[in-house]
Amino acid sequence: MITDWNDAYANMAHVPGSEDLPDQWAADAAAYRESKARIETDIHYGDLPRQKFDLILPDGTPKGLAVFVHGGYWMKFDKSFWTHYAEGARASGWAVALPGYTLAPEARIADITQEIRQAVICASERIDGPIRLAGHSAGGHLVSRLVCSDIAMPCTERIDHVLSISGVHDLRPLLHTRMNETFQLDMQAARAESPALCEPREGISITAWVGGGERPEFIRQSELLNLNWQGFEVNTSLVVAPVHNHFTVIEGLKDPESVLTKAFVGG
Repeated sequence: MITDWNDAYANMAHVPGSEDLPDQWAADAAAYRESKARIETDIHYGDLPRQKFDLILPDGTPKGLAVFVHGGYWMKFDKSFWTHYAEGARASGWAVALPGYTLAPEARIADITQEIRQAVICASERIDGPIRLAGHSAGGHLVSRLVCSDIAMPCTERIDHVLSISGVHDLRPLLHTRMNETFQLDMQAARAESPALCEPREGISITAWVGGGERPEFIRQSELLNLNWQGFEVNTSLVVAPVHNHFTVIEGLKDPESVLTKAFVGG
């Protein structure tokens, strides 16, 4: 039984050297942007400062649209930290959209869900073909939430697959963390915004992917989504990747030959 919910979600506290990761992500992402000519940055999908996405284009005509939504507990980072994680999908022939979003506490989690919805709609108007959604941590929550039956999007029928990497699918435990001073969730809002407690849209295909070396709560969160959604007309799967922690689990997105990239955009 978990008694310390702050510790249960404290990823950096349990990964040695993780305090250096944000600077490394930012540097690697900036270098990647310098190396690729076919990148469009800061495409507006709304009027607020963070309502923009970057679009990384493949060498030829895109096979479709791949969207990667970053994490940071809905309150940290921005799209500029993650550009290099588009390479696996881009090299596989997909256009990759990396949306930014307004951070908590300026936005509630429900508001962020709607921002990502609008970002996907806007990106889908630029790129034809199937759509693949992926997100990490809080981003995993957001992409899972987009395929719940109460979220309407004109491009929903184009969504081939959703990949939630180390996603938070039940928000109720966050009520017991210090982070909720920022989220300002109550039980009603936590239930409403929890994909694992919502009805998925019929026919959706989703993979919950989590590192085997992660905090037990993140493994439970992925298991929960997979288990709960098996009761509906959806195709669900669970992958527990051995060894990987909460940060190394997304490294495969940089490699077009990795199993993670193939789960994202196919072989």
